[in-house]
Amino acid sequence: MKKVMLVFGTRPEAIKMCPLALELTKSETLKPIVCVTGQHKEMLQQVLDVFQVKPDYDLAIMKERQTITSITANVLLKLEEVLKIEQPDIVLVHGDTTTSMAAGLAAFYAKIPVGHVEAGLRTYNKYSPYPEEMNRVLTSRIADYHFAPTVNNQKALKEEAVTKNVFVTGNTVIDAFQTTIKSDYKFANDDLNQLDFSKKLILVTAHRRENLGKPLENICNALVEICKQDPDVRIIYPMHMNPAVHEIAEPILSQSNQIKITTPVDVMDMHNLMDKSFMVMTDSGGLQEEAPHLGKPVLVLRTETERPEAVAAGTVKLSGVCKDDIIHDALELLEQGEVYQLMSRAVNPYGDGHASERIRAILEENL
Repeated sequence: MKKVMLVFGTRPEAIKMCPLALELTKSETLKPIVCVTGQHKEMLQQVLDVFQVKPDYDLAIMKERQTITSITANVLLKLEEVLKIEQPDIVLVHGDTTTSMAAGLAAFYAKIPVGHVEAGLRTYNKYSPYPEEMNRVLTSRIADYHFAPTVNNQKALKEEAVTKNVFVTGNTVIDAFQTTIKSDYKFANDDLNQLDFSKKLILVTAHRRENLGKPLENICNALVEICKQDPDVRIIYPMHMNPAVHEIAEPILSQSNQIKITTPVDVMDMHNLMDKSFMVMTDSGGLQEEAPHLGKPVLVLRTETERPEAVAAGTVKLSGVCKDDIIHDALELLEQGEVYQLMSRAVNPYGDGHASERIRAILEENL
């Protein structure tokens, strides 16, 4: 049996790695070992519970107001010991988190091959998103196997002379919907059960580091103005636990009784909330892939996106962080049915729900 260690530490990683961890348990030649870093804690545990994935190791690195530097250092130090104990045949990391970059580096130091799930995303601006863009670039230089969601991601790697062991697999996040979406779903967060889904409900998430400060102020002021211009619209904003987000957003959003702020929701609630919403406004990367699968238009509250396939497909629009632009794009979707239908019916470019199966087959053949 070949040992495959999956290392992840944040909620978005877990949503995309848990389906793969479950798929690997079906293999007769691969033994999955799950190591979580705890870069997120409560939010990570919610996802593990949903998929019933029990970690073999928990590095428990999370500290109050932790920094990128402390995350990197702690992952390197603590994962070093786990790698010595298990001596896996490959370490799988996901995407662009600091956990992924540091785990890949730890495996490289131990001369253990690295597989990069969700490889090849690029904005070509090292500070946007920050630090994710450089995390993914550095991980590509370390990795031995590259599991690219799309052909466009494969091309991005080729432009950087990464051509060996690059596989187009689709995105494992689409696999997760097989577990999470339920037609008769009742929300665990009771705030969500109180929502009026007969209204046009906008799901909002915004918390990225590069948006803290004036960009987040612009986003929140735009949300208030959208509500003023459309009295029937409702907005639900599951807010990240970062105090810096609350300090900026809450005083502005409290101006409108059409906006509901709630605590972060688990993956089951989030996926089913997306399914019942009219549209999504977000600075998240994952929601750009997830919402289109459910036929929900996405306005991206960032100045760049590493997911241009979604823009090209018409499922996503880059609205930026200018107040007037955000208002214009949101009202266009709310008021113009043809524009909404074009986005909601566009084909999601991120796969068919079988990415984990493809990755498993590749590992079985190549390890």
